[in-house]
Amino acid sequence: MNETDPLGRLTGMTAEDFATQHWATAPLLRRAADLPGGGFADMLSPDAVDELVSQRGLRTPFLRMARDGSVRPPSSYTRSGGAGAEIADQVADDKLLAELAAGSTLVLQGLHRTWPPVVDLAGALARQLGHPVQVNAYLTPAQNTGFDPHYDVHDVFVLQFTGRKRWRIHAPVVDAPLRDQPWQDHRAAVAARAAEEPLIETVLEPGDVLYLPRGYLHSASALGELSGHLTIGVQPVTRAFLASRVLDLVSDDVELRRSLPMGVDLGDPDVLVGDLKATRDALHAAVDRLDDADVVATIAAAVGRHLSAGTRPAPLGPLAQLAAAERVSADDVVVLRPGLRCTLGGPGDRDGTVRLRLPDKSLNLPERLADAAARVVTGDPVTVADLGREHGLEADDAAVLVRRLLLEGVVVPA
Repeated sequence: MNETDPLGRLTGMTAEDFATQHWATAPLLRRAADLPGGGFADMLSPDAVDELVSQRGLRTPFLRMARDGSVRPPSSYTRSGGAGAEIADQVADDKLLAELAAGSTLVLQGLHRTWPPVVDLAGALARQLGHPVQVNAYLTPAQNTGFDPHYDVHDVFVLQFTGRKRWRIHAPVVDAPLRDQPWQDHRAAVAARAAEEPLIETVLEPGDVLYLPRGYLHSASALGELSGHLTIGVQPVTRAFLASRVLDLVSDDVELRRSLPMGVDLGDPDVLVGDLKATRDALHAAVDRLDDADVVATIAAAVGRHLSAGTRPAPLGPLAQLAAAERVSADDVVVLRPGLRCTLGGPGDRDGTVRLRLPDKSLNLPERLADAAARVVTGDPVTVADLGREHGLEADDAAVLVRRLLLEGVVVPA
C-alpha cells in the first residue's frame, strides 16, 4: 500500500483530479485493470476473515449480521467467551457459520481498529483526505442481498476483494445528507427512487473500486459464490459544522437571549413572524460584528478538536516506545507520530514553560526547549544530536526532551 498516495491506488487518479471531478459530487467506477496494486487481497481475504472471527475474540459491535434487509439479533451469532473470558457477546464461529449458511451477510465493523493492513490504509487515506475514515467489510453468501436499497450519510469507497457482486446505484433523494438525515426518514422516497432505472448497474469483480458520494442510493447482491468487499466510509466535515460553530460564537448576544412574548400561542406561525424576523436580523448583526481573524482561528481550533476526536494517529507499540525511551542516544532518529494532531504555543501552566497541546492532554515544556519542540512537530525526522545542535541545547537536554516525547507518544523511532 502506498502510504503517500492511497487515493492513487483506489482511483488511479491524482488527488487533485479526484477532488475536482468526483469528491462529494459524482460517483466513480474503476476496474482492477485500470488500477495499480493488483487488487485488495493484501487488505483482507476469506482466510483473514476466518482468522478474525475464530481466533481474535471479536465482540459486538465489531461485527453484526443481516438477512433479508433486517439486522440479526446478536444472540444468533455470539455466546459467552468461556473460562477466562467472562463476556457474553463474543463471536461464536459455529453460530456464525449457521447464519452464513442461511444466507446472512456478515459485517465486520471498525476494521480500521482491528486489522493491521486496514489500519494502515485508513490512516494514510484519512491523512490524505483530511477527513475521518472508517472501514467495514461485508461478506454475502451467493445469491443473497444483505441490505435493502438505502443511502449513507458519508461518502464510501467500495473495494471488492473476493467474489462478485451486482450493484444498483440511483440518484439521491436527499442531496448531501447530514448525519441527522438518515435514509429511514425517507423510506417512501427511497423505495420509489429504487424502483426507477438505475444510474449505474454493474458487477464488481475482485480489484474493482466504486466511489459514491453521500446520498446516492445503493444495493448489492452476491453472484454465484461468497462475495466480499471493504467499504471505506469518509465522514466529511461540512459547512453545516462550520455554521453551527459560528452560531456558538453569537449565541450569547443579548438580542438573541430575549424571551418570546407571553399570553399567545407560540405554535401559531402568525405569532412568530415578528420574532423570527428579529432573530434573523440579530443573527446577521451579531455575525457581522465578529472579527474575521478571530472567527477563523476559533473555528479552526474547533475543527481540529473534531478531527482529533474522529481520527486516531498511527499505532505505536507501548513496549517498543518504553524500550526506546530507556536507551535514547545521540544517533537515534525520531519523527512525529504520523497522524497526531498537536500544536505548540502559548504559556504553560507555570512560568517559564510552553504548552504542547495534544488531542486529549497538554504538556508543559521548559521554555528553553520550545524551539526544539517546534522542530519536532514539523513532522520531519531528526536525530537527537541534530536537535540539540540546531537549537543550542546541551546533549542531555535534547535527550531528556526526546525521552519525554517518546513516553508521551508524541514521537516514534523513525
